[in-house]
Amino acid sequence: METNGVQLTPEQARAALADTEHVRASAAALSATPWPTWFFVTLTLYIAALPITYGGIAAESDWLLPRPAWIAVMLATTAVYGALLAVAARSWRDRTGVALRFDVLPKRVTVPLMVGLPTLLVGSAFAFRVTGRPAWLIAASLIGAAVSVGFHLAFVRLHRKSV
Repeated sequence: METNGVQLTPEQARAALADTEHVRASAAALSATPWPTWFFVTLTLYIAALPITYGGIAAESDWLLPRPAWIAVMLATTAVYGALLAVAARSWRDRTGVALRFDVLPKRVTVPLMVGLPTLLVGSAFAFRVTGRPAWLIAASLIGAAVSVGFHLAFVRLHRKSV
């Protein structure tokens, strides 16, 4: 095999092929998820903060902050999260040429997530209001963060299989 007038040895050809395979695998790994790492971390922190914020809003009396402050925190974090979601979706579309779609994910995973996660996050606030124990909020925050990480890893695995 001759390239630009240079004769490659079989070892050099194999090394070039191995390098090409390494570059291809790296590119596939980088495109394995639509979420940039910064957005995955943002999403996980947002989910972890929701039970605490809901608990502050649902508390019978002021808990840590006055209720209007909790509402302001909720509105501000939701607005920031929405803006960052738009940036992440645009980044995905620019990188792949395909709009970010959630309807292609397996229903056996997304339906329980869409029902269970809101129930967990909001239910913990009601349990906190009834019992006055913040352990409900902390447990819901930790479970929500774990679900976010687990869903992200499952989505990465699913996406890698399709690439």
